[in-house]
Amino acid sequence: MQTMQFPLKILTVAGCQPPKSWSSLCKRTLYNMYTILMCLLLITFMVPQILDIILNVDNPDDFTDTFYIMLAMFIACCKMISLLLNRKNIKMLINALVQKPFRPLEPNEIEIRQKYDNIVRIHSISYTVLIELTCGFMNLTSLFTDFQKGKLAYREWIPYESDAVFYFTYFRQLISLTVASIVNVACDIMIWGLLVHIYCQIEILECRVKKSLRGQGDLGECIRQHNRIYKFAYTMNEKFRFIIAVQFIASMLVMCSSLYRLAKTTLSMKYIPLIMYTFCMCMQIFIYSWYGNEVKLKSIQFSDEIFGMDWIAADKKAKESLILIMHRSLTPIEFSSAHAITVTLDSFVKLIKMSYSIYNILKQTKEEK
Repeated sequence: MQTMQFPLKILTVAGCQPPKSWSSLCKRTLYNMYTILMCLLLITFMVPQILDIILNVDNPDDFTDTFYIMLAMFIACCKMISLLLNRKNIKMLINALVQKPFRPLEPNEIEIRQKYDNIVRIHSISYTVLIELTCGFMNLTSLFTDFQKGKLAYREWIPYESDAVFYFTYFRQLISLTVASIVNVACDIMIWGLLVHIYCQIEILECRVKKSLRGQGDLGECIRQHNRIYKFAYTMNEKFRFIIAVQFIASMLVMCSSLYRLAKTTLSMKYIPLIMYTFCMCMQIFIYSWYGNEVKLKSIQFSDEIFGMDWIAADKKAKESLILIMHRSLTPIEFSSAHAITVTLDSFVKLIKMSYSIYNILKQTKEEK
């Protein structure tokens, strides 16, 4: 049974995972060249923006004009590096979902897997469409405003000016922004797609425990599966902990700088893409928090689900096995970023509050000047 098909396709488009059919040396080399091109597009947009902040920016307005896009490019670069370094780990995690003990066996288990596969596919497609529409609208708006005025879409440092340099830099910015959006989507839907499947595995385990209590299964296998779920979650958290931390911190800074820009921007064509961009950044971190919170609650509630089953008639050995599972369930499956921020809805609320606080500081600083 195949799973996570759509996230894997987006990973391929982002240059992070070559297609399985491309096994020949020629095709692998071609794909590696494509990956290098994607990386160069990200780096050649981010570095000039950093130089612009260092060399040219001298007031809060110019700073936020460069900073909010520069951070988005920085996030995309970090995600690209993380995805490339974790190519083997991503394969390992996805392969684990189609092997024992995670592979669904009974019709009801297959139905559960199909349900959550559909959730991953539908939500991934919806999220991809939202992000790419926002990116497309930002690019289109810039073409009708900045390009006609002879201005770059986004601030950046350029060593010298000419018409050829302007055209090259302008369209490179639009392409680089599109690449960054694809990389962001690829990483996001991969991480929370795996989170959904952890939730799915706990639900399948519930079915297997009920079946074992009816004498149609092995509770020992259920204990081992429960341990494997925790190990799967631990491995996933270890491999993507850094990128989750970067996402939380950068999203907070992007949202506060975007709020600052919204506050000083008058109603115009540029106002709508800025709102869409801010909404997407907020949605980006909300999805992480939502699914992380759902997995945590599901892992805790598993103990209550077992207690509500028909365990009274079970033998002593079965009861001991259930106690082991319930005891393990007292420790929730919780995803953390850099050991400081837990990926839950509470953290999302705190992030929004902190973003607003930083926005107020920027606003007060401008008013004092």
